[in-house]
Order: sequence, then structure tokens, then C-alpha cells
Amino acid sequence: MTSDDRWLDDAAGPVVRPYAITGGRTRAAESTLELVAMVTTTERGLALADQVSGEHQEIIRRCRRPLSIAELSAHLDVPLGVGRVLVSDLLEQGLVVVRRPAPRHRMSDEALLEKVMNGLRQL
Repeated sequence: MTSDDRWLDDAAGPVVRPYAITGGRTRAAESTLELVAMVTTTERGLALADQVSGEHQEIIRRCRRPLSIAELSAHLDVPLGVGRVLVSDLLEQGLVVVRRPAPRHRMSDEALLEKVMNGLRQL
């Protein structure tokens, strides 16, 4: 067994990478980020994209069009918690904006059904 082998789990892949890309942080500074929240790059984010780390750059690039935190995590091949931390970093710097879903109590069941029907008709 080489020294590099101890950091690789054949089933799970590298075990250090998520820890390394978040600087050891496991919780996002913005603790209320829902997995379905939509992330969009700001003009500032586009201008400063070359000044951030690889994963942050990837988020800025992908979020020129809105993507959810869950989708971003899948594209980056990182755990959901890591995706939240990375988005939170960018949010704090003003490089992305996050649109949170409407709270359940704000949207009536009828309004929700109408939105679903409109979406289905557009397909």
C-alpha cells in the first residue's frame, strides 16, 4: 500500500477532496440555503471569475443560467453539503445571487396546481 492508497476508497473515490475544497468547513455560512434554491452568477461574478478557485469558477461559469444547488453539486461531483458551502462562499462575495423557493404557506394549492399545469402545457 502506497501513501496515496490510504486516501482512496475504491467505492467512494477520494476521501480528502471535499474536505480540501471547503477548507475543512462542513456548514455553509448561509445556513438556510435550500437544495432547490436557484443560483445565478452576477455581473461582478463574471468580472472576477478568474480570481477564485477552480470549483468556484465552475459554479460561476455554469450559473450564467440559473441552476439549483442540487444540480450544481451533481455537476461538480461533490456532496450536497460541499455544494452549499461553495455557493455560500460566492454569495458572501456577491459573485452569485440565490433565489429561494417561495415558502409553502405563501403559495396556495390552487396557485401551485395552476403553475404546474402551465408548465405541462408548455412541454
